[in-house]
Amino acid sequence: MDVTDPADTASDAESSAPVGRLGATSIDCPDPARLADFYGALLGMRRLVEAPDGSVIAIGDGAQTLAMMRVDDYVAPTWPEPGQLQQMHLDVSVTDLDDAVTRAVALGAREAGHQRDPGRWRVLIDPAGHPFCLTTVGAN
Repeated sequence: MDVTDPADTASDAESSAPVGRLGATSIDCPDPARLADFYGALLGMRRLVEAPDGSVIAIGDGAQTLAMMRVDDYVAPTWPEPGQLQQMHLDVSVTDLDDAVTRAVALGAREAGHQRDPGRWRVLIDPAGHPFCLTTVGAN
């Protein structure tokens, strides 16, 4: 039997409260304006904040925020090949996968060569080279 010493655990409700909330997801890129325009159109987000020198642009929809951050020596991730690994990617829920792919490509994305489950997920590459997914999973 595993016994926990009450002195080792906080008993008040504050101990289970979160430390904070997610403020934004930041994406490194060479051209924040281009990427902000792309994701703004793809996700229906508007510009919220822009650094005077254009090095950071935040877009949002009232619930979520994406921040594009200029990195001068930016190297795009390679996927699925090894090399420059991605650190994260976005999954965008859609109701019509083919229509969403067509619209994303018209905005500047390109389809990745490798598709693991093209009936439910499509991997695309944004204008700065980041992989992201369009999926019908979780759309309803």
